[in-house]
Amino acid sequence: MVFPNLVTVLAICAGLSGIRFGFEGRFESAVVMVLIAAFLDGIDGRLARLLKATSKFGAQMDSLADIVNFGVAPALVLYAFLLDRAGSPGWIAALLFAIACGMRLARFNVLDQADDQPTWQSEYFVGVPAPAGALLVMLPLYLSFLGLPQTKEVALAAAAFTVLVAFLLVSRLPVYSGKSLKLPGDRVLLIILAVVLYFLLLASYPWYTLSASALAYLVFLPFSMRAYARRAKQEGEAALPPDVE
Repeated sequence: MVFPNLVTVLAICAGLSGIRFGFEGRFESAVVMVLIAAFLDGIDGRLARLLKATSKFGAQMDSLADIVNFGVAPALVLYAFLLDRAGSPGWIAALLFAIACGMRLARFNVLDQADDQPTWQSEYFVGVPAPAGALLVMLPLYLSFLGLPQTKEVALAAAAFTVLVAFLLVSRLPVYSGKSLKLPGDRVLLIILAVVLYFLLLASYPWYTLSASALAYLVFLPFSMRAYARRAKQEGEAALPPDVE
């Protein structure tokens, strides 16, 4: 049980280090540390299940790490880089995002323990998940690294975008999780190649790749809603009793 919890602690250290780098003005390093924290936080639970080392203590540690890594760290780094130029609205936006992330994680823990949920609904998150929210909210950072000016107008627009992401976190928006996605055997090599290509692009053109990833995720959300509505209609029709002649 020690190893998965150690990964969780390392994720917290990475997130807090990102905050430190942000306040030291090393913003590119800060974003990298937040992304490392997100990666470590994403694999600790899978390691625990793989090693059969899951525990209630580990689950609670993971939730606390999520609040730091996906809520507090991105909000503070973004505030130190850009939102402070917007004055009080920028700080309010950062607070709202951090609070929304905590509420999103609390709701996830409650829904994860629900037994009366239809099986097919477990394929969807309720609201944008916290890791995706952290990726999205730092979009102004990526664009600024690509040359977007850090003016007060841009800071105000970034504050509005931060509030939008906060509402996406606590919304009832159905977001496809991909947990039940089954990959056909004849396409595994192509998928592996695509994943390798993505990471090569991320290493070579990090800010272009992250910007494109965030924008692509935003475009994906309406399609997820449509797929959920279609599935709900199918499941509702399947649950109807047969016509009596």
